[in-house]
Amino acid sequence: MDEKLPLRSENFSEWYNQLILRAEMADYAPVRGCMVVRPYGWALWENIQKALDARFKATGHENAAFPLFIPMSFLEKEKEHVEGFSPELAVVTIGGGEKLEEPLVVRPTSETIIGHMYSKWIKSYRDLPILINQWGNVVRWEMRTRLFLRTLEFYWQEGHTAHATEKEAIEETRRMLDVYTDFAVNEAAIPVIPGRKSESEKFAGAAESYTIEAMMGDTRALQSGTSHSLGQNFARAFNIQYLDESNNMQFCWTTSWGLSTRFVGAIIMAHGDDQGLILPPRLAPIQVVIVPIFKNEDERALVSPVVEKVQAELAGLRVKVDERTEVTPGFKFNDWELRGVPIRIEIGPKDVEKGSVALARRDMPGREGKSFIPQTGLKAEVDKTLLAIHTAMYEKALAFRDAHIFDPADYEEFKQVVQNGWAFSYWCGKGECEGQIKEDTKATTRCMPLDQKPGEGKCIHCGDLAHQKVYFARAY
Repeated sequence: MDEKLPLRSENFSEWYNQLILRAEMADYAPVRGCMVVRPYGWALWENIQKALDARFKATGHENAAFPLFIPMSFLEKEKEHVEGFSPELAVVTIGGGEKLEEPLVVRPTSETIIGHMYSKWIKSYRDLPILINQWGNVVRWEMRTRLFLRTLEFYWQEGHTAHATEKEAIEETRRMLDVYTDFAVNEAAIPVIPGRKSESEKFAGAAESYTIEAMMGDTRALQSGTSHSLGQNFARAFNIQYLDESNNMQFCWTTSWGLSTRFVGAIIMAHGDDQGLILPPRLAPIQVVIVPIFKNEDERALVSPVVEKVQAELAGLRVKVDERTEVTPGFKFNDWELRGVPIRIEIGPKDVEKGSVALARRDMPGREGKSFIPQTGLKAEVDKTLLAIHTAMYEKALAFRDAHIFDPADYEEFKQVVQNGWAFSYWCGKGECEGQIKEDTKATTRCMPLDQKPGEGKCIHCGDLAHQKVYFARAY
């Protein structure tokens, strides 16, 4: 704890790795590429789950659970799907000491197994729509891994819906993208850009893929949540049909959408500083930490009743009292800064005498973020401060993002700006240009924003006429 974190400006990657370990968010598992999510990291994920789950249920979705194991033949039914995932599959060939008749895939995603079940459940237009979400884990055999951002096994939610018409399915796809955008902004204080993926970047087997893209503290992009319109691809592969009102058999239109523990990484990288985590108040496992300060038992007897009173007044918030006696107050301050707790309240003998507390904001380290608040009416002041912290975190992240998005004049300038920022440029839509840009710069198309106004210009790479602008960036 005494050793400082690496500076973000000098080694952002090592800062990120060390912060996760020191803040006890997660640790490396004995299996390469896997992680153990520790209680503090899991508490953050639980709060993400609660915020999303409430939104899913408010839009009519229900939770269910599907198997971890999927017959290999299921993945082979949808050609694009199996081609997209085949390099990442973990396959089980032996069970109970015997070779299996058919290999089983440890699910990388559940479109196939859910499609199979939907074909059994859906018979009539009266059975539609089906709106199901599941919380679970999936396995993708990634070659290069990083805690939370990309691991062999990760936790997520995946929504899967079936509809009678293409219009309904597209509306669902966009609705869930809006849910993710609302969550990112109003819970995590992360500004995101919702948009459509290019053909090469879309989900394997999808007709259209949509994404929310966020800028991290090193200016790299992070795909933070995706929503896919699957057309009738999986419905045809798995024979998901219904009898319409005219007694004709029709194939369903399906969607899928997901957000994973990679969003924990987004929170860390979008908001953290050289002192550690800065957690958004609405998701932070601990919103307020109270640190009693005393030198002896007499002072402790004076301070403790006030600490208990303050804790009781803050009921309804996630509050922790740091009662450790084996470390100094200064150690505690640094420890809670590292862990990103939004508000720290200090109560010592002088505070008791004055009827006040010292309140420190994590998003404003040092004297700037510290104030002395009367104990009377403290709950209202804390609530107001938590709201102010959320707003300030969002505005800071937004200002940082906007300051690092450029509209380069030509390809030479483009190659420069994507090394430390994003380019918002016209693109002709040709895969050849997209591929060459990636080869030249390691930047990829992130999304075509949904709020884009009609226009035209020259493709940033080839100079041909283009009708859409795209965000290009190096990404995690």
